[in-house]
Amino acid sequence: MNLLEARTLSKAYGPVQALDDVSVTFERGQIHAVLGENGAGKSTLMGVLSGFVTPDSGEVLTDGKPLRLGDPSACLAAGIEIVHQHFMLVPEFTVAENLALHTRPQLLSVFDPAQRVAKACEWAKQLGWPLDLEAKVRSLPVGARQRLEVLKALITECDFLILDEPTAVLSPQEVEDLFSALRILRDGGKGIILIAHKLREILAVAERATVMRRGKKVAETSIADTNEEQLVEWMVGEAVAPSMVGEWTTNEESVLKVSNLQVAGDRGENSVNGLSFEVRRGEILGFGGVDGNGQLELAEAVVGIRKARGGEVSRPATDEIAYVPQDRRHAGLALSMSIEENFMVAGQFRRELWSLGLIRWGKAREWINGLVQRFEIKVGSLRLPVSSLSGGNQQKIVVSRSLNSNTRLLVACNPTRGLDVKASMNVWQSILQAAEGGAAVVLITADLDELAALSHRKFFLNRGRLAATIEESVV
Repeated sequence: MNLLEARTLSKAYGPVQALDDVSVTFERGQIHAVLGENGAGKSTLMGVLSGFVTPDSGEVLTDGKPLRLGDPSACLAAGIEIVHQHFMLVPEFTVAENLALHTRPQLLSVFDPAQRVAKACEWAKQLGWPLDLEAKVRSLPVGARQRLEVLKALITECDFLILDEPTAVLSPQEVEDLFSALRILRDGGKGIILIAHKLREILAVAERATVMRRGKKVAETSIADTNEEQLVEWMVGEAVAPSMVGEWTTNEESVLKVSNLQVAGDRGENSVNGLSFEVRRGEILGFGGVDGNGQLELAEAVVGIRKARGGEVSRPATDEIAYVPQDRRHAGLALSMSIEENFMVAGQFRRELWSLGLIRWGKAREWINGLVQRFEIKVGSLRLPVSSLSGGNQQKIVVSRSLNSNTRLLVACNPTRGLDVKASMNVWQSILQAAEGGAAVVLITADLDELAALSHRKFFLNRGRLAATIEESVV
């Protein structure tokens, strides 16, 4: 197969038009990026191409032949693979067992797990990736899990590989390693379809880009003929000015004080080792470094949901602390509950929304609608399950509900992960406003641009210890 074509695809979820007459062609031997704001329809389009979503109208063709829609097996058989944003791995199985489970449907084919594992080893060698076949998936860092997902796809000898937000959870070095692998695959004749928000990465690795907005294709261009500013304008319909951290005036009041903190990880190992710091009113203290060096355990200990093994944490009262967790799907949202119910997780601390122990739903929906408008969260109805929203819109809910007027301490873990450029700027401004309003902010992020743009002081962690600090001058 040399060409993969989407023709006049449309798909609606209730009142939300996720795809609106979208046509686009992908070619082998090319890295083609699909860009757009959260909720623009990118993931829905990829869902149709991979067979996980059935469109309301339109067709998909491979080399001019119609593909059976809504059938993942048919897409696999046609040579189309997808690496999902949320990995499809069995944590308790080994790497080899996860590889053996994945297969391309073929008539009269014999199940041969050893052959699949051998193919994966060949691909890993070609791409320069280490591969421990006996390791349990639950023990792997996120970068290794993603490489495993890519290897699963490659053992089927696919022609087209779709990657949904592959860099969202990777360190800068892991991103470069991934892009090197994608270039090898492209040069070997595979078609790479890349969904992403980080425009600098797209400009560095892709040859072609399709831009979507509100379910429509608004532009398609060669990367050589465009730039970051033009792509942003196509994505959001207007130019977006960069946000900058404001001056920080020193204040003697310490909102958070951490002394010799020691925290155990999930397997009992020391994840935080003897950290001491304080955050004052109006200050944004940023923690950088590669994920997995104690950031998650530090955040959970600071807000009080993980018990410290040693040391002391002096923090405000629970109803004065706002927390944006690292994993929105498992720690930030109840996916089976409605959008408005998920907002009310934070609404329980707003006294004006309650009367005699009961929710004042009129007031509550007024508050929720205000956040929906301010953060441009794309929802059809507040009573729909939150799982019906795109990942970016789910993240906006977690962030927006956390920014309460009475917040004295905000702990935010990768708050813009998975967000488009305009939404990221909105979140940045909200964090800055929280600090300007007097909140102390602990920002934990793997995004160095975010760390530089928002933080007054920057700490870098390595294996739970403070490895480096950058102290900004203050007024």
